[in-house]
Amino acid sequence: MGSERFELSTSAMSRVINVPDDRLNEYLDTVELSGVTYGHIKEVKRFLTNYLAHLDYSIDKGKSLQYFKQIKENNSISYYRKQLYQILKFLTYLKIDWSKDIKPPADPIYYPKRISQELIHETIRQLRGNNRFLQYKAMILLGTSSGMRPQEIYQLTTNDIDVKNRIIYINHNPENGQTTKTKKSRITFITEQAQQALSEYLTHFENDNTITTLFAQTSIKRVFLKIPLRVKDLRKFFSQEWDRRGGPTSIKKILMGHSLRNDVDLMHYNAQSPEDLKQIYDKVMGILILKDD
Repeated sequence: MGSERFELSTSAMSRVINVPDDRLNEYLDTVELSGVTYGHIKEVKRFLTNYLAHLDYSIDKGKSLQYFKQIKENNSISYYRKQLYQILKFLTYLKIDWSKDIKPPADPIYYPKRISQELIHETIRQLRGNNRFLQYKAMILLGTSSGMRPQEIYQLTTNDIDVKNRIIYINHNPENGQTTKTKKSRITFITEQAQQALSEYLTHFENDNTITTLFAQTSIKRVFLKIPLRVKDLRKFFSQEWDRRGGPTSIKKILMGHSLRNDVDLMHYNAQSPEDLKQIYDKVMGILILKDD
């Protein structure tokens, strides 16, 4: 059905609309004000810049439809949908009426990848010997025991980590370059094994002048392209392992920073203090030990 949307008659195309750079920057400023991450802004800018460059910064319906067909043919459905959605939002912002006739295809059926303890162990084993091994090991154990999103890990500072009490503060503070998907700050926790790995890495970090960011996104993503695990898989492991251990879903949602909309219990009834959350966390994940030899 999605492809049929693009078999529209081009006999009566809308007039060409020129889009100067300052109009694009103005739109990106409005997106940034919504509190999204810097990475998201960069991605949206890339999608829109590629689109406008293809059309020589003159929006034309016929050329736009051809461009949409092109990205559909050269990308996965999910990535094509992602690009199209952002371009259509921009066209709506410009009040281009014909954009309302174009609908992104439905989300493809997604089957989650099972992340096992064996896969985590194999990943740590492959990274051993790397000159940044302490960093990678600390990040893997942090991610698998806290349920944090990759972007939240990349934004961490030393002030956000209470190693002694095994508490991680995930802050939504756009002015400081820190954002969360729900636009709310929260806390989560780590295991004693992750505590030890983080303690070792933080000591190394404080004495190594070549490392300026705790977990630098670019370098970490580059390394993880060469191993069987992706950074986003760390969060998946936490979610799956929590369920395998019979942990309450409501608490998992709170720790992972899921949206609580439409969850009546969490929105109106289930109130837990940080001490309550830590006690429940320790009952579920406290004895988790991943092989790291």
